[in-house]
Amino acid sequence: MVNIFSVGEVVQLGIQIEKNGRDFYSTVAMSSKEDKAKQIFQYLADEEKKHIRLFENILSDIEEYESSGLYTEEYFAYLRALSEEYVFTKEKKGQEIAQKVKDDREAIEIGIDAEKDSILFYNEMKKLVIKDRHGALNKLIEQEQEHLRKLSELKGKF
Repeated sequence: MVNIFSVGEVVQLGIQIEKNGRDFYSTVAMSSKEDKAKQIFQYLADEEKKHIRLFENILSDIEEYESSGLYTEEYFAYLRALSEEYVFTKEKKGQEIAQKVKDDREAIEIGIDAEKDSILFYNEMKKLVIKDRHGALNKLIEQEQEHLRKLSELKGKF
């Protein structure tokens, strides 16, 4: 059995996660009835755009980098399971999900789940990218944690 993902593919999943997050937050921002929710959703959409650029830079750095082979087939199977359960790794899912959202409260719940999943996935991603990029990923994880905090606070207002 061969590795299920290359390091580059894992980073590309990160790019897709952020694109779907951008699309989800942009779409719910446009349909939100509550001004505070609309502002937070738009802020989060703008943040996801920055994260896309970060991952694109990481991807360009690792194109020649090969995983040291320290990770087992089971580890890559774990990443596959994690990504398959995380709906935002599927292309165009962000906007599709946002269009089905009934109200701001549901959008907040979906956002909270997405931020939690992103934090988990990006922590695992750190094991696969060169150490020079760990600082950038740590900063990204901190930003995702801040997004989770903002959404949790917003949820408390509904």
